[in-house]
Parts: sequence; C-alpha cells; structure tokens
Amino acid sequence: MFESLLIANRGEIARRIIRTARRLGIRTIAVHSDVDAAMPFVREADTAICIGPAPARESYLDGAKIIAAAEAAGAAAIHPGYGFLSENAGFAEAVVAAGLVWVGAPATAIRAMGLKDAAKSLMQAAGVPVTPGYLGEDQDEKRLKAEADAIGYPVLIKAVAGGGGKGMRRVNAPADFAAELAACRREAAVAFGDDRVLIEKYVLNPRHIEVQVFGDSHGHVVHLFERDCSLQRRHQKVIEEAPAPGMDAATRAAICTAAVTAARAVDYVGAGTIEFIADASAGLRADRIWFMEMNTRLQVEHPVTEAITGQDLVEWQLRVAAGEPLPLRQDDLAIRGWAMEARLYAENPATGFLPSTGRLDRLHLPATVRVDSGVEEGGAVTPYYDPMIAKLIAHGPERRAVLATLAEACRSVEVWPVRTNAAFLARCLDDADFAAGRVDTGFIERHADRLVPSGEPDAGILQAAVRALLEPGDGGPWTALTGFRMAAPAQRTVAVTVAGKGHRVILDQDGPADGDTVAVMPDGTRVLFADGEAWPFAAPAADVATGGAASDGALLAPMPGRVISVDVAEGDAVRQGERLIVLEAMKMEHGLTAPFDGVVTELKAMTGEQVSEGTLLARVAKNG
Repeated sequence: MFESLLIANRGEIARRIIRTARRLGIRTIAVHSDVDAAMPFVREADTAICIGPAPARESYLDGAKIIAAAEAAGAAAIHPGYGFLSENAGFAEAVVAAGLVWVGAPATAIRAMGLKDAAKSLMQAAGVPVTPGYLGEDQDEKRLKAEADAIGYPVLIKAVAGGGGKGMRRVNAPADFAAELAACRREAAVAFGDDRVLIEKYVLNPRHIEVQVFGDSHGHVVHLFERDCSLQRRHQKVIEEAPAPGMDAATRAAICTAAVTAARAVDYVGAGTIEFIADASAGLRADRIWFMEMNTRLQVEHPVTEAITGQDLVEWQLRVAAGEPLPLRQDDLAIRGWAMEARLYAENPATGFLPSTGRLDRLHLPATVRVDSGVEEGGAVTPYYDPMIAKLIAHGPERRAVLATLAEACRSVEVWPVRTNAAFLARCLDDADFAAGRVDTGFIERHADRLVPSGEPDAGILQAAVRALLEPGDGGPWTALTGFRMAAPAQRTVAVTVAGKGHRVILDQDGPADGDTVAVMPDGTRVLFADGEAWPFAAPAADVATGGAASDGALLAPMPGRVISVDVAEGDAVRQGERLIVLEAMKMEHGLTAPFDGVVTELKAMTGEQVSEGTLLARVAKNG
C-alpha cells in the first residue's frame, strides 16, 4: 500500500476518502480553490495546497496544477473522487506519466466508455443488450431529425460526452425536435466542451438500474449487486436504494452477469458502474433491460452498496490501485438488508428547485443515519460547485423500516438561511406509491403536485409560530388581540408574519405538532423548523392583512447567472407559462416564464449579461 494520497476533489467525497485513508495509515493531501480554504476537507487532510481561484477550470479542472501539487507534497498516488477530472483519460495518463499511482480506471477504459455512442457499439459487440437508437457520426440536424422520426417519439437526445443529467432532452413530438436539439447542444458544449449528441428510444415506463462492478489488475472482476436510481428529477438522481424493489433472483443474475461482461470487455480495473434502463411496464424482466452507459469511477450513491455488502469501496479502490487483488471473490459477497440514500441539496423546491447559496447559520443533520457531508454549520454553500449539502443513508433489515427511518431523518433536517429539499425528500419517501415500489424515472414529474412543498405555511406552521411568539418574555401588543363571543369560550386572534407574509391566526388550544424547533439566528431572525422546512417568523411591525399581494409581473433573476437567451421584445404579447428568458447557472439552463397572459412592458435582460440574484429582467403587464 502506498504511504501518501492526494485527493483531486473537494467537499463530501474528499472527506469520505480522507476517512478511509486515515484508517489505513495513509497520509492525505488536499487541494483546494481559494474560496474553499475554510472547508472541512481542507482542515481534515494532513496537508492542504491551494491550486487556484474559485472557477473549477482554474482549480479543480486544472490537471497540471494538481499534478504539480502532488509532486510538491510528495504524494505517491492521486484519487480523483467523482466529477471534475475523475473520468478524464488525459489526466489519468498524465498522472501515470508523472510516476504517480492513479486510483481510478485505466485511461483506455475511460476512453472506451466515455463517449456514449462508442460505448454502446462496444457493448453490442460484446453481446450486452443496448437500447434502440442512433449512434452515427453524422451530426447534421436534418439527419438527426430523420433518425428521431424513424425511431418514433418520444425520443431522448443525449450528449455523447454527457453525464450527471446534463445535456439531455426528451422530445415528445417532431415539432419540438429542433428547439430541444439546440438546447441540448448548448448545454453539452458548456458542460463538456463537446456538443455532439446521440438519439435513443425513450422508454415510457423506465427504471434506472445500475450494477456496481470492480476489477483488479490480476484479471478478476466481480459485481456488488444492483442499485435502483429511478427516483430522479430532470435526469438527476434524488433517492437511490439497494437492492432494487421487485428484482427477482433470475433477473438479478442476468443483469449482474451482463455488467461483468461489460467490464471485462474493456479490461476494467477499479470501481465502475454499469447503468441499465429497464422497461418496467410489466415488472423487471431480463429481456426488457438494456445497457445505457458506464461510469468509470466511484458513484455518489456508493454508500448504499457499502451498507448492503458491509464493504468499504474506497478501501477496495486503494488496494486495487496498489496492485493487490480484489479483497473478496464473487461467492464471498451477499446482500444483507436494505439501504437507501437521499441527496440533500441546497435548493428551493417551491421555486422550481433553483439553487440556494449562502452562509449556513444553522446546519443540524440527523444522528439516526449515516451522514456524508462536505459542509459544517458556519460554513457556506457557494455558487461555484455542486450544491449538495449531504447524503443521508439509512440501512436496516427490510425496506419499509428503512423508508420510515430515512423519512424521519429528512424531516429532522434544520438548515438556514440556505433552503434545502429536505421536506421534498421526506414527501417522496412517505409517498404510498414509492413505498410500494411503483416508481419510474418520471415519477416526480407526474406527482409533483403532491411531492413538492408549496412554499406556503399550513395551519400547523402558523399555530407553531404563534405559540413561539406567545412564549414568556416575548410579550407585546400583538399578543393581546383577544375577542369574546356570546355563550362561547374566548377566542384569541394573533397577528404573525411568516416567510414575509402577514397572517391572522385564531389560536388553537391544541397547540402545534410535537418535534418543531425554534431557533434565533445570528442576525436575530427567529426560525421555526418543522418537517424539513424552515419558516422565519416575527410579530408584524404594524397591522398586516392576511396573505400577499398579487404578482406585479416582475421577472427577477432567481439566482446569480448568465442570460443566454432572450425570447421576447418589449411590446410582445405573451401567454402564461411562455418562456421569455433563459438563465444559465451551475451549468444548467433555467427558463423564466410569463406569470400570466399579458404584454412585456419592460425588458432589461441582455444576452450574455451576468446578473445577480434579484435583478429585474423583465416586467409583464396583465391583460385587462
């Protein structure tokens, strides 16, 4: 085993690697951008080196700087984690050329599986079933449209170099193809520097099943069973679990054998994941499961596999990279219980899941489950990198108990002022259809009305806020709004402001729900935490009417970003829901739409302009 390891990554995965390396007695070196200098992973490493400013291309994506840091620190090996340079064949080769150990897949395997079209062709040749589609070199728009028409709609346009849900568009009808192709190419060019695409048949009841594989340099390849990652939003995983619900022994054997075959086809070494799409319209069947792609790295969701197998996959990576054989053979591996992982993100479901950034004045995460987090209370979520706060992982003997444990863990999350998806995660886990295993990749989109919190306080939240206002020592004139009714008990009405809106609340003597928490933030803001949501509340400065005013038609930038498309002009008539402006943030496109039927009376946005959160981009005057 080598004595020192540089981790070419940040946040949660850097901390995860440091934990295992420390247990094995390996000295760790962290590299970080200037804005990450105070992050926990920097403090926890034995040595830390700043490699550049915040933009990833000037720090975490600069392979030369990372290798120079490794040489300066005397590192023997480099672990890339996931994301950034983890699947960059050129970087892998440069690491080896510098005389360092690469803790990852061979560059040949990365190249073979890195381009989706080439990978599918390779898998076809190896006898692994693949989804019907177009993998050709001709990228002319007319040719792509003709292929899509021949395949039959709906189809999926995917970036050849894609991953992480970026550069992917579903097209439902021929008339939509050109616009979706343009958007997919734009996003792919920004995220991967490659705008080529492939087209494949969109499976109407798709489940996303993936198999963890591991190979060593001695010719051994094993699988560590499957994971179900079907619960997704915009092609990005939300909750993952292992094993897959409804997977019988015969189907498991077929899919896992296909995964091992795929890994052997590229002489695979290290941790990898073979991803399959399953047509779940008639349950999971071996003849309705097709290869999608291979991720030649450790996956974000690897903890669920660790939980059901009892293995440390980072330790496996380090041992294999050091030239050791796999710690176990296939017959030594077995599934033990059930595991689920929920991804806690800094995003606001009530505003279309827009990223939320800023200082973490409060960050209380549950102690009842495994928590892999990259941040701590008092730190910050910046706009430069993935907005994941933590992964919450539950493990137990059976699925329903794990569901309940993880749902309760999500409800207990307390974060402020950054917004999170904790309440949304809890709703997904509590959903009867999800609990029954009736899920596919379109589940969230179809059931958004019951899964996505409204952003408005319900009666229980209002009651809890009023109770907090009436606690001893909080007195004030607003607490004395008491009325009397003939032949009835006194009725107490209290004015309270929750999340910036005023409400009059008739005090319910039954009180609020148990388990709510009230905390005072450093700036004096009082926040009620309940069921994974955070509600700032206060006594109103003056008498406030219930509810909020109607929208004035102002379109404000919901986050810092760059305007990449302005689809209207001043004076244009627009319909409710029509896209007016496209903002790019965190390598994703966010469309801003008309709040109602009307006319564009102001247009401030300019294509290419960088805007701050809250900037007025346009205003729509309502018809009538």
